[in-house]
Amino acid sequence: MKTKIPLIFLAVSFLFVSAIIPAENSDTPYGDAIVVSSIADARTLIPILSSDSSSSDICGMVFNGLVKYDKNINIIGDLAESWDILDDGLVIVFHLRKGVAWHDGAPFTAKDVEFTYRKLMDPAVKTPYSGDFDRIRKLEILDDYTVKVTYKEPFAPGLSSWGMWIMPEHILKNEDLNNTAFSRHPIGTGPYKFKTWKTGEKIELVSNHGYFEGRPYIDRYIYRVIPDDATVFLELQTQGVDLSTLSPLQYTRQTNNGYFKEHYTKFKYPGFGFTYMAYNLSDPKFGDPRVRQAMNYAVNKQEIVNTIFFGLASVTTGPYMMDSWAYNKDVMPAPYDLLKAKSLLAEAGWEDGNRDGWVEKDGKDFEFTLIVNQGNAERLRTAEMIQKYLKDVGIRMKIRVLEWSALINEFINKKRFEAVLMGWFLSRDPDNYDIWHSSKTREGEFNFIGYKNPEVDRLLEEGRRTFDQARRQAAYHGIHQILYEEQPYMFLYSGETLPIINKRFKNVEVSPIGIGYNFIKWYVPKSEQKYK
Repeated sequence: MKTKIPLIFLAVSFLFVSAIIPAENSDTPYGDAIVVSSIADARTLIPILSSDSSSSDICGMVFNGLVKYDKNINIIGDLAESWDILDDGLVIVFHLRKGVAWHDGAPFTAKDVEFTYRKLMDPAVKTPYSGDFDRIRKLEILDDYTVKVTYKEPFAPGLSSWGMWIMPEHILKNEDLNNTAFSRHPIGTGPYKFKTWKTGEKIELVSNHGYFEGRPYIDRYIYRVIPDDATVFLELQTQGVDLSTLSPLQYTRQTNNGYFKEHYTKFKYPGFGFTYMAYNLSDPKFGDPRVRQAMNYAVNKQEIVNTIFFGLASVTTGPYMMDSWAYNKDVMPAPYDLLKAKSLLAEAGWEDGNRDGWVEKDGKDFEFTLIVNQGNAERLRTAEMIQKYLKDVGIRMKIRVLEWSALINEFINKKRFEAVLMGWFLSRDPDNYDIWHSSKTREGEFNFIGYKNPEVDRLLEEGRRTFDQARRQAAYHGIHQILYEEQPYMFLYSGETLPIINKRFKNVEVSPIGIGYNFIKWYVPKSEQKYK
């Protein structure tokens, strides 16, 4: 539960973040455990390979970056005590904390920072995050606790990118990160230490009593994998789960009763992400932008939001947080228009010539399979509504539900899909180079649809090359407009985050960055503790 500054994650479940702050009250009790539910298991606990929210939830508890966000979304030090920004932003000198130890007792030093950077830039390591570090001209160790980073050119996300979790050089220097036991037995510097991982069942962490910002009050963190939100709800009803994310239906209707009011507290705040349907652009069916535009006109996004989310989501048109300066509000959602959709399909050569209800081209009906992850009821219902809308314009869409790890490892990373319904949790900085730049299409990287547009490449590079917000805004507004016109994704909605927490946990509060920013200060009064 640590603030993930530079990272962008494939969203499978609730993203729980925190900014760690010191303990203040010596009378506050230690002990107990928190049981958190997730619909998906983690994939890997190698920090620079972690690209999904389940893996990052655990990595965020075990590892630290050099910087992090505070509750008001300001960048503050983490493993870096302070830093100097020199030469108009071309140089950052980090002054590292002294006295920080890895969980095995070895000291954290500048060598660990250098090692992590080298692995991020190693082409043999399948990390999706190298794009944030390839603008570095050189990284120098000035002494054990001082690191100097020199950029080739101004790089606006440079400081925030150092929220990347740092890995232990002394353990991993001779390991193949793509295939190492460390991926299931991590050792970090964070507030919690790894204990056990039972695949598909749970991951357990224990508190780090020597944590440099103070011992967490909650002794154990138990991450239960429950791939069905109805089962999670039953667990909430028996208090088998302490913290979960509610569906809009559960939030608005099913928890408005005496039992939940007595035992739980509900929260609601804007989510840092969006949901989309993406096309594999190497598939000829989706090569013509008129086809993708037609599908966008055919799907009634507002009806999806009204039907499934009860007003707890908004229709979105682009890849930025809707309340940010990067979001181009001039890009309006395409209206639901079946005639326009059919007209565009006809222009692209797809028509129902034999009057059987399905459009065809070159003797083949237009049909494809949409893959969606198991356990997310809203996504499955969204897929079913899209299926109905597309049927109305003569496109046959099948739905295939897959376990999360299989979906990512076997289908997305290997590009074995036609279309996918998925979400992104976004960085607080609008730079999304890794998702859209044409150079980021290798296995394991984030541009898994194979999108390529020279003008978008240029604008992405321009947006990260300047510190001038007006120029960055112009670049991102341009990207937003192009993406909506070209429709490599069908942008669907951005939902509210709806966590529910057992009332025995104290010190929980909402901030601009959400809940969890002060997790190591959460505690349970002795009289209410239920776990040893």
